[in-house]
Amino acid sequence: MAAFQPLNLFFLMLCLAAIGANAHNITAILEGFPDYSVYNSFLTQTKLADEINSRQTITCLVLNNGAMSAITAKHPLSVVKNILSLHVLLDYYDPQKLHQIPKGTTLTTTLYQTSGNAPGNLGFVNITDLQGGKVGLGSAIPGSKLDSSYTKSVKQIPYNISILEISAPIVPQGILTAPAPSASALNITGLLEKAGCKTFASLLISSGVLKTYESALDKGLTIFAPSDEAFKAKGVPDLSKLTNAEQVSLLEYHASPDYKPKGTLKTTKDPVNTLATNGAGKYDLSVTVDGDSVTLHTGVGTSRVAEAVYDSPPFVIFTVDNVLLPSELFGKSPSPAPAPEPVSSPSPTPASSPVSEAPTPLAASPPAPPTDTPAGSPAGAPAGSSENSTSDKAAGHVSASVSGAVIFTVVVTVVSSVFLS
Repeated sequence: MAAFQPLNLFFLMLCLAAIGANAHNITAILEGFPDYSVYNSFLTQTKLADEINSRQTITCLVLNNGAMSAITAKHPLSVVKNILSLHVLLDYYDPQKLHQIPKGTTLTTTLYQTSGNAPGNLGFVNITDLQGGKVGLGSAIPGSKLDSSYTKSVKQIPYNISILEISAPIVPQGILTAPAPSASALNITGLLEKAGCKTFASLLISSGVLKTYESALDKGLTIFAPSDEAFKAKGVPDLSKLTNAEQVSLLEYHASPDYKPKGTLKTTKDPVNTLATNGAGKYDLSVTVDGDSVTLHTGVGTSRVAEAVYDSPPFVIFTVDNVLLPSELFGKSPSPAPAPEPVSSPSPTPASSPVSEAPTPLAASPPAPPTDTPAGSPAGAPAGSSENSTSDKAAGHVSASVSGAVIFTVVVTVVSSVFLS
């Protein structure tokens, strides 16, 4: 059995890697470090925590409560989000790697670079190994100083997430030059038209739903805006045939009364409520994720979510490649017809005229042959149909909850085989 030890070890590492993937939760980790409570709170408020948790390899440069106060006291939430996203590196850096940077300096990509709002090198951070064992950090914009330095290690889950404390925030001038307007000053239709969603913007105005959107801005709003091409696509119903109330429901279905940037959508498990939601399971959306791709499901069709064309807490606009058609209006499946009752052979009806002759033996129905069907089973029912239906549903319900147990069992089995062999 000793010959199988390398293979067993391989499967053990494979299982552990599968369990460890996407296993980190940045806010849960930082709850054990009160010095970073302000930083942790703003990760939640800006929804950056969801984006961090959705990524497999990441480094967070955290700031203690004193350093955070210099940011939060001077800037609105939208600017705070930009600054903090610049402190999330899309690579794994632990203390050892910081001191082994090739040629002593490197530029690394940050989460801010993926926002689409970072021109030039604004979304990169310069990491330089200085003399005397110090590591300096600063903006990658040419001529920028290394205004911050590595202080200490906080937590590492190797090659998954690393949390490092730095001495001061990295705040390049370009990140502060264009703070987002307040919610009341936003021009929703202007943003939509600029993003190529003129038809959608026009419908919002003509229906009066624009006012509903504007009233929801302060508390949070996510808009899923179909492009002009989406309204021309084959299969889109004639919206002019909808009643006014139905058109309002359709347009309200394209917005969620909460701030849900893409990172939040990627970690969403429950149905997403919309402005049209009026009860449990009514006018909601489900979300599936494949890598970095997010897809919305309406019950009638699907639509891919593109990158945000505007993202400033608490408001975000995404374009989608299809009009979202709620099943409540366009595709509600009819209730399945009840299964037909088993039909038994009709009893012979007595003839109205006197019978002159006895029927020939061929006219009489022969007795039914004996079967193995248990008494009480419906005649003519497909064998095992109800059992298969029930077991299929049970299997679908159990498979999700059991998957973790299966992985755990495999790991225990492999570990046992390693130590017993």
